[in-house]
Amino acid sequence: MTRADGTAEGSAAVDVGEPAGGASSPGRLDLHGVAAVGVAEARVRRAYARIAEVDRPEVWITLVPEESATAAAREVDARLTAGAVLPLAGLTLAVKDNVDVAGLPTTAACPSFASDPAGRPGPAQVSAPAVQALVDAGAVILGKTNLDQFATGLVGVRSPFGAVRHATLPDRVSGGSSSGSAVAVALGIADIGIGTDTAGSGRVPAAFGALVGIKTTLGLVPTTGVVPACRSYDVVTTFTRDLELGVAATRTMVGADPTDPARRSWPVDVRLGLRSVPVVAVPRAEDLEPLSPGWRAAFDTAVQAVVATGAQVRTVDLSGMLSAARLLYDGAIVAERYEAVGAFLADAPDADPTVRSIILSGRDTPAHAYVADRALLAAAKAEAAAVLDGCDLLLLPTTTEHPTIAAVQADPLAINRRLGTYTNFVNLLDMAAVAIPAGEADGGPFGITVLSRAFDDQLALDLAARLLASADATSADDTSADDTSADDAPDVDRSLVGTGVDVLVVGAHLRGQPLNAELEELGARFVRAVRTSDAYRLVALDTQPRKPGLVRAGPGAGAPIAGEVWRLSPGALGRLLAGLPAPMSLGQVELADGAWVVGFGCTAESGAAGADITSSGGWVEALRRGL
Repeated sequence: MTRADGTAEGSAAVDVGEPAGGASSPGRLDLHGVAAVGVAEARVRRAYARIAEVDRPEVWITLVPEESATAAAREVDARLTAGAVLPLAGLTLAVKDNVDVAGLPTTAACPSFASDPAGRPGPAQVSAPAVQALVDAGAVILGKTNLDQFATGLVGVRSPFGAVRHATLPDRVSGGSSSGSAVAVALGIADIGIGTDTAGSGRVPAAFGALVGIKTTLGLVPTTGVVPACRSYDVVTTFTRDLELGVAATRTMVGADPTDPARRSWPVDVRLGLRSVPVVAVPRAEDLEPLSPGWRAAFDTAVQAVVATGAQVRTVDLSGMLSAARLLYDGAIVAERYEAVGAFLADAPDADPTVRSIILSGRDTPAHAYVADRALLAAAKAEAAAVLDGCDLLLLPTTTEHPTIAAVQADPLAINRRLGTYTNFVNLLDMAAVAIPAGEADGGPFGITVLSRAFDDQLALDLAARLLASADATSADDTSADDTSADDAPDVDRSLVGTGVDVLVVGAHLRGQPLNAELEELGARFVRAVRTSDAYRLVALDTQPRKPGLVRAGPGAGAPIAGEVWRLSPGALGRLLAGLPAPMSLGQVELADGAWVVGFGCTAESGAAGADITSSGGWVEALRRGL
């Protein structure tokens, strides 16, 4: 399959050329469904050709018959022909088999679970809302994928359906528990892989497969229709071969079930963009001791890459977070795994022995121990907040090493435990994470993860975008690449938060001007450079710092004035307005393309008193001219 990497402008482009495996497959697919009419069926048929070509049956537990999938693709093409807007039109989807898909059994890699007469007879009646949202957006399901049984493990070998081998290094593990979905994407079969993440299952497979893995803040993506692992800490995740598609798929799933009892929504003051010079926390040397030498060297290189983006790096003590990670399996929190499937697993004839031992260990956990460990987690969360105070993000190696299947089978618990060193605490401490490829180590892919506080998901995505853009430019030896950040161009496809208010700035809040930091502090996101209609005059005000005032004079009575549109959350806009000094104001401004946005203006009195600098066409040019 071809790689999907929508352009910054979201321009329409479709490539459904020959199947190709790996993260570097070329090609672009429009993420808005505009130019995709007629290609969905061809894309699905190429996916099945790729399935036959790679011959990796252990990836799948239930594969949709090709003709059924192509029929679904023809329906997508028909919807597009009828004028439907389908952001994921024709993209192929592999779903982890602990997530319900209508008409297909949900086994959680335990065959008897799908036919359990006490609870789950036959195929699922409806799809999980997160999956249904993707289908409604035009994605076509290829099948249900293999996993570490009951999503218990980070290795991908704990399944009666077979160990899922790595996409290109078949003697090594693919990473679990979302092994099948990740490998389906890494092999170039599926465009989007759906996983679940409790302890790192949406991130470790991404690191091993050179993929992007997006794990949102708890509660944003509904877990309705998902077999729980630890109900309080489960997240539905995506695997893709590029960031833009991962964001598009994740954005589609957010809020898909308004009745989800664990549902959380974006706060009104959510930050929509990462500041130009963020502060990124990295671990102390002693906190990196679990890494293999190759992975340690690769992480040092990744830190240098972060610095190269213009970020500031701050070393922090990670020991408290690493200690909190042990509560997931070594403490009373494991009782949540027993609550989810323990009663069934106790008598299941096809239970994996390692999985059974882990889950059943929570059977006799006393309630007071569970409450005590939840209190420990609350304290650890407060400690982590203090450690990260003043930092925007935390950068970590996704995992510690890339073991062989034989090594894991010989020592199934210890290696799995190591692989979760930097992942197990993340959901426990209510953090979001974006796993991305970052070169190679020990003869295979190496990956890093950008972590954020809850609801700061967009900040992690923005740093990931800057790092990936830098890596792409370096690998292509593109000496003509511009030296601005990845946020300089319009980037709707990398915006995860669906809400916000567009605000026009024309003076001291422009990039490079003295008050731009106010926007960055509010988490504003640069959208695009614009010009107003010709109905406006620009005047220089007598303020400190110097500012211009935008005055509406009427159509044709002014000139197009250069400015920038920034997007702020409603809460951030309220804070901006509350702190706005006289004589500035906010109101509706008409742009050259006819759109109206909230924009900075000034009072009529100050506008009349200011020096007219309309002829400059904008504040930056006026400053250059010395007006």
